[in-house]
Amino acid sequence: MSHVPYASAVGSLMYAMVCTRPYLAYTASMVSRYMHNPGKDHWSAVKWIFRYLKGTFGIGLVFDRSKATTDDVVGYVDSDYAGDNDRMRSLFGYIFTLCNSAISWKATLQSIAALSTIEAEYISATEGVNEVIWLRGLVNELGLAQSVLIVFCDNQSAIHLIKNNRYHDKTKHIDVKRHFIRDIISVGEIMVEKIHTSENPTDMLTKLLPNTKFQHCLNLVGLYSI
Repeated sequence: MSHVPYASAVGSLMYAMVCTRPYLAYTASMVSRYMHNPGKDHWSAVKWIFRYLKGTFGIGLVFDRSKATTDDVVGYVDSDYAGDNDRMRSLFGYIFTLCNSAISWKATLQSIAALSTIEAEYISATEGVNEVIWLRGLVNELGLAQSVLIVFCDNQSAIHLIKNNRYHDKTKHIDVKRHFIRDIISVGEIMVEKIHTSENPTDMLTKLLPNTKFQHCLNLVGLYSI
Protein backbone atom coordinates (compact mmCIF):
# COMPACT_ATOMS: atom_id res chain seq x y z
CA MET A 1 0.00 0.00 0.00
CA SER A 2 3.03 2.30 0.08
CA HIS A 3 2.45 3.39 -3.53
CA VAL A 4 -1.20 4.35 -2.91
CA PRO A 5 -1.81 8.13 -2.39
CA TYR A 6 -4.02 7.46 0.62
CA ALA A 7 -3.04 10.53 2.64
CA SER A 8 -3.49 12.83 -0.35
CA ALA A 9 -6.92 11.38 -1.13
CA VAL A 10 -8.10 11.72 2.47
CA GLY A 11 -6.77 15.28 2.51
CA SER A 12 -8.91 16.08 -0.53
CA LEU A 13 -11.96 14.65 1.23
CA MET A 14 -11.21 16.76 4.29
CA TYR A 15 -10.99 19.88 2.12
CA ALA A 16 -14.38 19.19 0.56
CA MET A 17 -15.88 18.47 3.98
CA VAL A 18 -14.56 21.66 5.56
CA CYS A 19 -15.67 23.91 2.70
CA THR A 20 -19.11 22.84 1.50
CA ARG A 21 -19.98 19.25 2.40
CA PRO A 22 -20.62 18.76 6.13
CA TYR A 23 -22.18 15.34 5.53
CA LEU A 24 -18.69 14.00 4.73
CA ALA A 25 -17.58 14.63 8.32
CA TYR A 26 -18.38 11.13 9.55
CA THR A 27 -16.75 9.25 6.69
CA ALA A 28 -13.74 11.59 6.64
CA SER A 29 -13.30 11.05 10.36
CA MET A 30 -13.38 7.28 9.89
CA VAL A 31 -10.88 7.00 7.03
CA SER A 32 -8.49 9.57 8.53
CA ARG A 33 -7.85 7.29 11.52
CA TYR A 34 -5.76 4.98 9.33
CA MET A 35 -3.49 7.52 7.67
CA HIS A 36 -0.28 5.93 8.99
CA ASN A 37 -1.03 2.33 8.07
CA PRO A 38 -3.94 1.99 5.63
CA GLY A 39 -5.05 -1.36 4.30
CA LYS A 40 -6.81 -2.42 1.13
CA ASP A 41 -10.22 -2.12 2.77
CA HIS A 42 -9.46 1.46 3.81
CA TRP A 43 -8.39 2.39 0.29
CA SER A 44 -11.54 0.77 -1.12
CA ALA A 45 -13.61 2.87 1.29
CA VAL A 46 -11.91 6.07 0.13
CA LYS A 47 -12.58 5.22 -3.52
CA TRP A 48 -16.21 4.48 -2.67
CA ILE A 49 -16.53 7.96 -1.12
CA PHE A 50 -15.14 9.57 -4.27
CA ARG A 51 -17.62 7.63 -6.39
CA TYR A 52 -20.40 8.90 -4.16
CA LEU A 53 -19.16 12.49 -4.57
CA LYS A 54 -19.13 12.10 -8.34
CA GLY A 55 -22.74 10.94 -8.26
CA THR A 56 -23.88 13.78 -5.98
CA PHE A 57 -21.99 16.60 -7.67
CA GLY A 58 -25.11 18.79 -7.75
CA ILE A 59 -25.73 18.88 -3.99
CA GLY A 60 -24.80 22.18 -2.36
CA LEU A 61 -25.58 24.59 0.45
CA VAL A 62 -28.53 26.86 -0.32
CA PHE A 63 -28.97 30.10 1.63
CA ASP A 64 -32.54 31.34 1.19
CA ARG A 65 -33.58 33.88 3.79
CA SER A 66 -37.19 33.78 2.60
CA LYS A 67 -37.44 30.19 3.87
CA ALA A 68 -35.71 30.87 7.18
CA THR A 69 -37.72 30.52 10.38
CA THR A 70 -35.23 32.64 12.37
CA ASP A 71 -32.26 34.94 11.81
CA ASP A 72 -30.52 33.57 14.89
CA VAL A 73 -27.71 31.05 14.92
CA VAL A 74 -29.12 27.63 15.87
CA GLY A 75 -26.95 24.74 17.00
CA TYR A 76 -27.27 20.96 17.12
CA VAL A 77 -24.96 18.55 18.97
CA ASP A 78 -24.73 14.78 19.18
CA SER A 79 -22.31 11.99 20.03
CA ASP A 80 -21.78 8.31 19.31
CA TYR A 81 -20.79 6.68 22.59
CA ALA A 82 -17.56 4.64 22.32
CA GLY A 83 -17.76 4.79 18.54
CA ASP A 84 -14.01 4.22 18.18
CA ASN A 85 -13.46 0.49 18.72
CA ASP A 86 -9.68 0.90 18.94
CA ARG A 87 -9.51 3.40 21.81
CA MET A 88 -13.15 3.27 22.97
CA ARG A 89 -13.54 7.02 22.57
CA SER A 90 -16.77 8.69 21.57
CA LEU A 91 -17.28 10.57 18.33
CA PHE A 92 -18.97 13.94 18.74
CA GLY A 93 -20.27 16.43 16.24
CA TYR A 94 -22.02 19.76 15.97
CA ILE A 95 -23.70 21.80 13.26
CA PHE A 96 -24.70 25.45 13.44
CA THR A 97 -27.11 27.04 11.02
CA LEU A 98 -27.99 30.59 10.06
CA CYS A 99 -31.20 31.14 8.08
CA ASN A 100 -31.64 27.34 8.11
CA SER A 101 -28.33 26.72 6.32
CA ALA A 102 -25.14 25.29 7.80
CA ILE A 103 -22.35 27.76 8.57
CA SER A 104 -20.17 25.74 10.96
CA TRP A 105 -19.74 22.03 11.58
CA LYS A 106 -17.32 19.55 13.09
CA ALA A 107 -17.02 15.83 13.82
CA THR A 108 -14.09 14.35 15.70
CA LEU A 109 -13.20 11.97 18.50
CA GLN A 110 -13.42 13.28 22.03
CA SER A 111 -10.06 13.79 23.72
CA ILE A 112 -10.98 11.48 26.62
CA ALA A 113 -12.88 8.22 26.96
CA ALA A 114 -16.35 8.99 28.31
CA LEU A 115 -17.66 6.60 30.95
CA SER A 116 -21.31 6.87 29.91
CA THR A 117 -23.61 8.10 27.17
CA ILE A 118 -24.59 11.05 29.36
CA GLU A 119 -20.97 12.11 29.78
CA ALA A 120 -20.34 11.82 26.03
CA GLU A 121 -23.38 14.01 25.30
CA TYR A 122 -22.38 16.46 28.05
CA ILE A 123 -18.93 16.91 26.53
CA SER A 124 -20.49 17.35 23.07
CA ALA A 125 -22.82 20.05 24.37
CA THR A 126 -19.89 21.83 26.02
CA GLU A 127 -17.95 21.86 22.75
CA GLY A 128 -21.04 23.12 20.92
CA VAL A 129 -21.62 25.98 23.37
CA ASN A 130 -17.96 26.92 23.10
CA GLU A 131 -18.36 27.23 19.32
CA VAL A 132 -21.62 29.20 19.46
CA ILE A 133 -20.02 31.81 21.72
CA TRP A 134 -17.53 32.58 18.95
CA LEU A 135 -20.21 32.46 16.24
CA ARG A 136 -22.37 34.87 18.21
CA GLY A 137 -19.63 37.48 18.19
CA LEU A 138 -18.91 36.96 14.48
CA VAL A 139 -22.55 37.26 13.42
CA ASN A 140 -23.06 40.34 15.61
CA GLU A 141 -20.12 42.02 13.87
CA LEU A 142 -21.85 41.34 10.55
CA GLY A 143 -24.85 43.35 11.76
CA LEU A 144 -27.21 40.47 12.57
CA ALA A 145 -28.17 41.05 16.18
CA GLN A 146 -28.72 37.78 18.01
CA SER A 147 -31.25 37.08 20.75
CA VAL A 148 -31.07 34.05 23.03
CA LEU A 149 -29.23 31.32 21.11
CA ILE A 150 -30.40 27.73 21.32
CA VAL A 151 -28.25 24.61 21.11
CA PHE A 152 -30.31 21.46 20.64
CA CYS A 153 -29.37 18.11 22.18
CA ASP A 154 -31.30 14.84 21.92
CA ASN A 155 -30.29 13.50 25.36
CA GLN A 156 -32.58 14.66 28.16
CA SER A 157 -30.30 13.36 30.93
CA ALA A 158 -27.35 15.39 29.62
CA ILE A 159 -29.54 18.51 29.49
CA HIS A 160 -30.62 17.92 33.09
CA LEU A 161 -26.97 17.58 34.12
CA ILE A 162 -26.12 20.86 32.37
CA LYS A 163 -28.91 22.78 34.07
CA ASN A 164 -28.40 21.24 37.52
CA ASN A 165 -25.48 22.88 39.34
CA ARG A 166 -25.70 20.61 42.36
CA TYR A 167 -22.74 18.37 43.15
CA HIS A 168 -23.10 14.73 42.16
CA ASP A 169 -20.52 12.06 42.93
CA LYS A 170 -21.11 10.36 39.57
CA THR A 171 -19.92 13.44 37.67
CA LYS A 172 -17.00 14.56 39.84
CA HIS A 173 -14.51 12.87 37.49
CA ILE A 174 -15.52 15.09 34.55
CA ASP A 175 -12.82 17.63 33.77
CA VAL A 176 -13.46 21.01 35.40
CA LYS A 177 -13.15 22.82 32.07
CA ARG A 178 -16.24 20.96 30.82
CA HIS A 179 -18.38 22.54 33.53
CA PHE A 180 -18.03 26.10 32.23
CA ILE A 181 -21.18 25.38 30.22
CA ARG A 182 -23.19 25.67 33.44
CA ASP A 183 -21.97 29.23 34.00
CA ILE A 184 -22.80 30.17 30.41
CA ILE A 185 -26.30 28.70 30.62
CA SER A 186 -27.01 30.40 33.95
CA VAL A 187 -26.45 33.83 32.35
CA GLY A 188 -29.40 33.16 30.04
CA GLU A 189 -27.90 34.23 26.69
CA ILE A 190 -27.52 30.63 25.49
CA MET A 191 -29.94 27.75 26.10
CA VAL A 192 -29.59 24.00 25.66
CA GLU A 193 -32.91 22.42 24.73
CA LYS A 194 -34.24 18.96 23.88
CA ILE A 195 -34.86 17.91 20.30
CA HIS A 196 -36.14 14.60 19.02
CA THR A 197 -33.48 12.38 17.49
CA SER A 198 -35.36 12.28 14.18
CA GLU A 199 -34.96 16.07 13.86
CA ASN A 200 -31.30 16.27 14.87
CA PRO A 201 -29.18 16.74 11.71
CA THR A 202 -25.96 16.06 13.64
CA ASP A 203 -26.81 12.36 13.47
CA MET A 204 -25.25 12.27 10.00
CA LEU A 205 -21.94 13.47 11.50
CA THR A 206 -21.71 10.78 14.16
CA LYS A 207 -23.21 7.57 12.80
CA LEU A 208 -24.38 5.66 9.74
CA LEU A 209 -27.96 6.43 8.75
CA PRO A 210 -30.56 4.90 6.42
CA ASN A 211 -31.00 6.83 3.20
CA THR A 212 -34.33 8.44 4.16
CA LYS A 213 -32.99 9.83 7.44
CA PHE A 214 -29.78 10.94 5.74
CA GLN A 215 -31.68 12.92 3.11
CA HIS A 216 -33.81 14.50 5.83
CA CYS A 217 -30.68 15.59 7.71
CA LEU A 218 -29.32 17.19 4.53
CA ASN A 219 -32.49 19.22 4.08
CA LEU A 220 -32.48 20.33 7.73
CA VAL A 221 -29.19 22.18 7.18
CA GLY A 222 -29.90 23.63 3.74
CA LEU A 223 -28.26 21.00 1.52
CA TYR A 224 -30.25 20.50 -1.68
CA SER A 225 -29.74 19.46 -5.27
CA ILE A 226 -28.93 22.63 -7.18
